[in-house]
Amino acid sequence: MTNIETDGLSMLAWTTTPGSPGGLTLREVPEPAPLPHEVLVRVEAFAPNPGDIAALAAAPPGAIPGWDGSGVVLEPAADGHGPAAGERVIFLGLSARGWAQRRAVPHAMTAATSTDTPWERLATLPVPATTALRAVRRFGSVLGRRLLVVGATSAVGRFAVQLAARSGAWVVAVARDERQHEALRRLGAHETHTTPASVGSRVHGAIDMIGGQHLVDAFALLEPGATAIALGHAAGADERFPYGAFVADPTTADRSITTFFLGAEPHLADEMAWLAADRQLQIGDIDARPWTELATWVQHGAPRDSGRVVFRVDHPRAI
Repeated sequence: MTNIETDGLSMLAWTTTPGSPGGLTLREVPEPAPLPHEVLVRVEAFAPNPGDIAALAAAPPGAIPGWDGSGVVLEPAADGHGPAAGERVIFLGLSARGWAQRRAVPHAMTAATSTDTPWERLATLPVPATTALRAVRRFGSVLGRRLLVVGATSAVGRFAVQLAARSGAWVVAVARDERQHEALRRLGAHETHTTPASVGSRVHGAIDMIGGQHLVDAFALLEPGATAIALGHAAGADERFPYGAFVADPTTADRSITTFFLGAEPHLADEMAWLAADRQLQIGDIDARPWTELATWVQHGAPRDSGRVVFRVDHPRAI
């Protein structure tokens, strides 16, 4: 497939195809037609997020999945805003269409990056790092406060641990695999636990990527006025709160659970640019693969043995 010569009016992209391996087919599709507020990007790399994979089952046939990645601007936005042609960028477009050779993306969700950062590193940042940054900021000042991160070895969790620790929080990290706890401590965690149930003291806030019983237990750990931010549902189970869980007394008043949608958050480009420029931010191991292996990887359950799996996009001829 990667040797197909396009006619300038089409490109290669992964599309949802029921019955195919991984539910995906690499085929020719029409070129993007950017709107005035969109830039046209040549995609160089993308790192599928759990949400990308979870969305495949409900996507209509022929859809192009993929939220984010890294690449270079081929055409700037017609409205005169955003990165210029030739700039290296990271991008975030929650309308998907990222697993393609080219994509149109709003300039408000496109950030220019340095010329010497590898495409693979950049591709790991937009969704998870920006999500973690927005989550930590929701708590206001966390200096000297206990902050719980549930699912701390996930991409979002690893970034949340680092950003919270830098902000002066006492980070309580929860990860099922105890073998990863030492790595979490190196990232800034002060305590590590295999479940929230073993955490002994209340927390100022909680960031949860797991859901199910973990979210129930995280809520029970909140001190008065504290908030739990629910960002994921990796547990694949319902949250069943016990009778009386929401009855307040002086030790449990004003607690809350909230969520947010990254695509609706304002001013993302500046934060994405800041994250891309931060060389101290640890992203973990990168397992770089040709993008032609994407369907097979998805078919095998999208395994992530360590770090992030990143796919490098093939461009058969110069654009």
